Amino acid sequence: MAKNKTVFFCRECGYEASKWMGQCPGCKQWNTFTEEPAVKKTTARQQGTAGAKPELLSEVSAAEEQRILTGIQELDRVLGGGIVIGSLVLVGGDPGIGKSTLLLQMSRDLSDKKVKILYISGEESLKQIKMRADRLGAFYGELLLLSETNLDSIEDTISKLMPQVVIIDSIQTMYKEEIGAAPGSVSQVRETTAILMRMAKGLGISIFIVGHVTKEGVVAGPRVLEHMVDTVLYFEGESKASYRILRAVKNRFGSTNEIGVFEMRDKGLEEVRNPSEFMLQGKPEGEPGSVVTASMEGTRPILVEIQALICQTNFNMPRRTAAGTDYNRVNLLMAVLEKRLGIQMAAMDAYINVAGGMRINEPALDLAIVMAILSSYKNRSLDSRTICFGEIGLTGEVRAVNMAEQRVIEAEKMGFNVVLLPQINKENIGNTNIKLIGIRNIREIINLFT
Repeated sequence: MAKNKTVFFCRECGYEASKWMGQCPGCKQWNTFTEEPAVKKTTARQQGTAGAKPELLSEVSAAEEQRILTGIQELDRVLGGGIVIGSLVLVGGDPGIGKSTLLLQMSRDLSDKKVKILYISGEESLKQIKMRADRLGAFYGELLLLSETNLDSIEDTISKLMPQVVIIDSIQTMYKEEIGAAPGSVSQVRETTAILMRMAKGLGISIFIVGHVTKEGVVAGPRVLEHMVDTVLYFEGESKASYRILRAVKNRFGSTNEIGVFEMRDKGLEEVRNPSEFMLQGKPEGEPGSVVTASMEGTRPILVEIQALICQTNFNMPRRTAAGTDYNRVNLLMAVLEKRLGIQMAAMDAYINVAGGMRINEPALDLAIVMAILSSYKNRSLDSRTICFGEIGLTGEVRAVNMAEQRVIEAEKMGFNVVLLPQINKENIGNTNIKLIGIRNIREIINLFT
């Protein structure tokens, strides 16, 4: 009996080799090769695709892509204005975070608009999907359900029904019989995604695929999976917390800076239309170490609270912890404080937290972090109706940030009276009812805590 031929695949980039190697030549990662059955190559003629002909750039149409509005504004925002017809979207996230709930709610809203949608589940039975749908509320449209993992059967069903939107939950459960590897393996995930991509482009069907994530927080399977799809969305948040954040890490049809904020309730996910108000809920009044800042997520300004706790250390080496922001950036800012203001931080423990669970690495948070550290160090609180933003350099200068006017408008809308901002940004902002205080150097802010 002939032995089945096997090849080695890199889990990170999908590089194929005839033998095992310690380091992948493609992505340079170590110990990422797995042995799996070889996949039979198919030619373009066998796939039913004709050879493409080159076209002049001037003759290529640059018309706007046709989109389908989902009815969920936060999802439409992250997708760039709705679902692009013929696109392939990958949705990843931790188990139980709400990926299936979000897509089922999207299916309900689309079916209510008479959009033909097919929901294919390889993890749940039709009865389980029905039970979850009943918790979300009434479904008035016609939503087609299919519980199947065989990709050949799924192809036939899609070709016969020709739905406008298809949801695959999840890609790790799908398999193709010609591939001898188990479902979820590198070769199965790569080949099934390639087939779904050809169907999306060839038939003009928008396909959403759910992907499991590893303990590192990335989608399981080969890294090439994220390169193949048009859009990659990550659903983030703590499983024990009510908030959820939908973030685009790749989008061929829109910005990757936009986020959508949701709150998990007993009847499913509810949109958070005003994230600033949501993030500032429970903010303490008059407490040292608490400062509000304005961050930009794409085109959306969001007010968040920066908390700092500075205390005398009991160890030979002080502890430094940063939750929600860059740890190295916090150390840098503390070094600037020590050098430029003469404040001794070498014997202090420092704990920095972005309240609300968001993770923000924007340089505009620098001024708020410094203000929170000084507030906690001197045990003096900043006025609760004051916010601040600005980037700080190594010489202590406060540098300009982008979209300052939008940040000021958001602060005024949320009822704040004073904004501390870079002097350069202040000069470029027109008339406003809120008080603006321009800061050139961090030496100017020390007087606020005397």
